[in-house]
Amino acid sequence: MPVIENVTEARQGVRAVLDSWAVPEDTTETVALIVTELAANAVTHAHRPDRTFDVGLTCDADGDGKAIEIEVCDPSPHHPVRRDYDPQATSGRGLLLVESLADAWEVRDREQGKAVWVRVVR
Repeated sequence: MPVIENVTEARQGVRAVLDSWAVPEDTTETVALIVTELAANAVTHAHRPDRTFDVGLTCDADGDGKAIEIEVCDPSPHHPVRRDYDPQATSGRGLLLVESLADAWEVRDREQGKAVWVRVVR
């Protein structure tokens, strides 16, 4: 079962990959923050026994060398839902953050669960 420590591992792995691709630091920070939010959602809301979440990155998916695509997959079929929260709440703003940082995002159904796909243009 995924645990919160897996979120840190995912963020560190993403940073390592983006550094190897020579992605600018500001884009790396944006992508790492998005992955952190989506991975935390997967751990908190979508965990299933003997299943975990996966993170995938693609660079230059549109051929112009300026896009990073992120996919965080988990075993839950339930789509994330953006909700309105009390201004005093200490959590619940992850999807708002993803929406504000992403150039595009969507949820894609998979045979086992779903994938949250995000595109960031650098």
